Amino acid sequence: MSTAAGRPGTLAAAALGVAAGVEFLHLAPAAVRLPPLRRTLARRTAGHGTAPGHVALTFDDGPDPRSTPYVLDALDGLGARATFFLLGAMLERAPALGRELVLRGHEVAVHGWHHRPQWYPAPVRDLRELRRATEAVTGLCGARPLWYRPPYGVLTAGPALAARRLGLRSVLWTAWGRDWTAEATGESVYATARPGLTAGATLLLHDSDCTSAPDSWRATLAALPLIAAHCRTHHLTLGALRDHGVPPPTGGNRRM
Repeated sequence: MSTAAGRPGTLAAAALGVAAGVEFLHLAPAAVRLPPLRRTLARRTAGHGTAPGHVALTFDDGPDPRSTPYVLDALDGLGARATFFLLGAMLERAPALGRELVLRGHEVAVHGWHHRPQWYPAPVRDLRELRRATEAVTGLCGARPLWYRPPYGVLTAGPALAARRLGLRSVLWTAWGRDWTAEATGESVYATARPGLTAGATLLLHDSDCTSAPDSWRATLAALPLIAAHCRTHHLTLGALRDHGVPPPTGGNRRM
């Protein structure tokens, strides 16, 4: 027989259980970061493409007037196009650079408004912030984005559902260069990325150091010719996600 004194404890335990369950469901999609899932169940989300001999070249954290123009010039020299995952806060400061990305043949995508993971469930906040970033990319760059990549690659349920509602497909990466560290050099970025540079790969690099070690973007810049040479030697084509054979998003509110 229950007592009045026992009921508050029971209710508190039940509330904690519900909260833990909600948090588990919120964090569950982040498991796609695990290599076994990336290689099997979550291949599309990881960025595995089906276009023959194609490697998707992607950059995060821009646009940055201090560094992005150098990356654009290097890509022009290499004859390569890429997908740039933009932060709304950075784009708001450099809207002309966002338009230049599109005019120079690159693809723009969404990286969120601020560079921070959404660890705790807040679906209204997640939708509001992602809609704001998506509208900024669309309006300031003059191109409708197709893809969303969460900061740090932490894909929690709130942003994942918000992206789907906004008509964006979430895409992570299959290879990276660890170009965000203070110790990175062009050679180290290439050496780290090289094992993953195979057909169907999606490569993560950064065209801004706004969340990385100061001047780390210079290592990225130095690595680009090495990466391009590797791809030529192995008969691989560097290009944007739009040409990678990853199915574009379906459904969602394309008009926002």
